Amino acid sequence: MRQKTSRLFDWAETRLSVVLGLLMLTFGCLKIVNSTIDGWFHVQIQQSHLPHSAILMGKIAEIVTGILFLLPRFRPWPEKWAGRILLIACSSLFLVMLVAVYVHLQPGVPPQVLPLGIKPPVIPLFVLVLGVMVAIPAWKDSQIEELRFLFHSEQASRHDRAIGP
Repeated sequence: MRQKTSRLFDWAETRLSVVLGLLMLTFGCLKIVNSTIDGWFHVQIQQSHLPHSAILMGKIAEIVTGILFLLPRFRPWPEKWAGRILLIACSSLFLVMLVAVYVHLQPGVPPQVLPLGIKPPVIPLFVLVLGVMVAIPAWKDSQIEELRFLFHSEQASRHDRAIGP
């Protein structure tokens, strides 16, 4: 059972992080290059009574979040750093999706300008769950690496004391 769960977490951390990265990067870029989607995004922000600067910040946040999810997959990193980058990506995703949930819950935002025209925040909450599925194994990986470092440091310290001056 433990091995099956471990494989599920490994799958979530690798494949799902790529899916989330491509999803966030695609929608962030679409908000810049597609005038229709950009117009919807402007309406979402304005009708949510968020500051005008949230429009640019939202686009940048989505693109950067996507890049952070993809970064550990396209360049070899030590496991500790790959896990930490994914944790930063998951934290950024969490913030972006919280704003998306807030926007969906605002009565002034018409469903026509929301993804798939769905007013309840089903999509942002689903993406949040996917982010948690990536964050759990990334957190475990970063902790395991830290514990290995501490264990090896303690062993070296004991060895040095045993040899003495």
